Order: sequence, then structure tokens, then C-alpha cells
Amino acid sequence: MDAALLTKSDFWNDAGVFSFGKFPGEVPDAHALSGHVLFETSGSSGTPKWVALSKPALLASAAAVNRHLRVTAESCWGLALPMHHVGGFGVCARAFEAGCRLEIFGKRWDAAVFAQWLADRGVTHTSLVPTQVHDLVKAELRAPETLKAIVVGGGHLDVATGRLARDLGWPVLASYGMTEAASQIATQTLEQLREFYQPAPVPLLPIWSAEVSAEGLLQISGAALFSGYVILADGRWTFFPRESTWHVTSDRAMLGDGGITPLGRADTLVKVLGELVDPESIERELATLSDGKLIPGTFAIVALPDERAGNMLVPVFESSCDASAARSALSAYGKSAPGFRRLLPPVFVEKIPRSALGKLLRNELTCRFKDSDFV
Repeated sequence: MDAALLTKSDFWNDAGVFSFGKFPGEVPDAHALSGHVLFETSGSSGTPKWVALSKPALLASAAAVNRHLRVTAESCWGLALPMHHVGGFGVCARAFEAGCRLEIFGKRWDAAVFAQWLADRGVTHTSLVPTQVHDLVKAELRAPETLKAIVVGGGHLDVATGRLARDLGWPVLASYGMTEAASQIATQTLEQLREFYQPAPVPLLPIWSAEVSAEGLLQISGAALFSGYVILADGRWTFFPRESTWHVTSDRAMLGDGGITPLGRADTLVKVLGELVDPESIERELATLSDGKLIPGTFAIVALPDERAGNMLVPVFESSCDASAARSALSAYGKSAPGFRRLLPPVFVEKIPRSALGKLLRNELTCRFKDSDFV
């Protein structure tokens, strides 16, 4: 579908059920799903399913983001993400809600070409994933003066890369969101661009309420919350409506006056020597120790079952990674890591499985190595 069509009233007034990409079967319960858009979840783990978001929910999210980032009819949203993900779709929804221009970067990703495109088209706001920001920084490209905000989603942008980006004029704002929330739940403010970049905490958008459960899981409630899931059950796709005004996520988080500090997914925690270990936190630590030279999504900590320890932790790097930076970060990490967080020698592979947004497909990577003898 042409992204420009999402800036027309015809799409938003259509009561049909719409899905990006090919829905793998017959869409169920058309009446309950009237006026909904279906998105396949892009998480790194869990059962494949589609999230049903109503058009009012999508527009509520768009309005909240536009107000937060001071988008006006004179602004211009630039689309450089896939439309079948809620982050890319959200860019189009925001342009429609604000009544402003939408420009579409319809080329293969290239940092230099993208930077020139932003300047040529006068883009003021855009959304990127951490890998794209890393590419802009690595190429030492300067941001065009017209650009006012980059919402960085789909993963963690490390401190070193974020600060280098801001030094080059790229107005990167950390965000936290998910498909079930029609994109953003929390986003840094424009005022924070005057400060040193920090990935957390991230201020909540006004349309959201958030709590942390006794188990440490984030719960959210708000106008842009999804309506339910479409799941393959007993050979048929079935719509399961959301039953509560609150959605309990699989994400661990802390809440404070400054907003949300994401702590990673609960389902990635593993036991090593009787202690709970979060592979994602080790990955973030390695990225920090590498001064931003290790790109998120191009390396991972894989937990493999071990009879004695419960699990053993293996650092896996793509062959394209800076091997020197990887070994230097691992050496620094090993000097202070307690025994249960120790890592085995690194393994280099040709490619690590990632989603279209560059998000690590953790389950697929782990399954790929569980039955192998690579360690």
C-alpha cells in the first residue's frame, strides 16, 4: 500500500479490517474487528500473533506524539521505516493527524543518501531505529538544520552513540513503546536535547497510565491501547479481545518522577549457578564498554543449557563486527563480572537473525545453536 494513502480521510473512514503484509489466513470476526488495523508482532520472543488496533487508538497515539514533539501543519514527517511495523505506520498517522506533509524515503537504506534526502525535502520529524542512528554517526554525517526531532525506537540506543549523534546535530530522543500501544508510550522531550543524552528514564506521554506489578512487570492503560490479539488456535485464526483496561506487558521496568526506565524482557532471564541473569543487560554493558563501536543487533549473549551451571553464556558476534572492539569490550567486562555472569570465549558467525527493524530475534538465534557443537 502506498504510504501517502494513509494521509487521506478515505482510509481512516473505512470500516473494514486492514492488515499490512499478507495475513496468513482468513481474518476472523469481521464485526468485532471493524475499523481495525492488524499488525504482526515484532517482538524477539513469544508466540506469533497479530495485534488489533482500532483507528481511533492509532490516531490517539498520533495526536499525543504530535503534541509532545510540537508538530504543526507546517511540519514534515519523514518515513524511513517499514509501514507494516507500527513505528512506520505511526509516522503516516501523525502526518494525517497534524495535516502536515509526509515525505517517503523509498530507497534502500544508505546513511549519506538519507541525510541528503532529509535536507532536500525539509523533513522536520522522523523515526529511526538504533542501527540507523549508528550508521549516521559512523559516517560522521551532520544533521540538516531543518530537522527538529528523531524518535529512536525499536531498541536501546547506547549512551556513546546517542551523545555522538547529538554532537553531530542529530536530535535523537529515546523512546519506549510497543505494538500493543500503537507505538510510543514514553518519549524524551525536546527540552532534553539541550542535555547530555541518556537513554533513560523516558517521560510518559500524557495519554498513558503506568504501574509496575509485584513481579516487576510494566502495566499500561490508555486511549491508544490495542483491542486484542488474533492468534492461530486449533488451526483457525481467532480474535481474543482484551479483557481489562490494563495490559500487563512482558517488560520489566522501573517508574520514577522522570518516567520509565526499561529493564528488559522478563522472558529473557536465565538461571546461571542459581542466580538470575539478564542477557540483554550484558549486551548493553558490552555496547557501553565498546564506546558505541558494537552495533546493537549485530551481537548477542546466547544462554545455552548446561548440566552443572544451569546455563552457560556465549557471546556471539556477526563477522561484520569490529573484532578488536568486541575483544576489548569482553576483556573489560571480564575483569569485574561475578562468576555467574562470566562469558565463554566469543563465537563469530556470518549473520545473526534480526527483524526488518534490526531487532534481535533471540529465540531463533538460541534455537539455531542449541543442538550445535559450536562451544
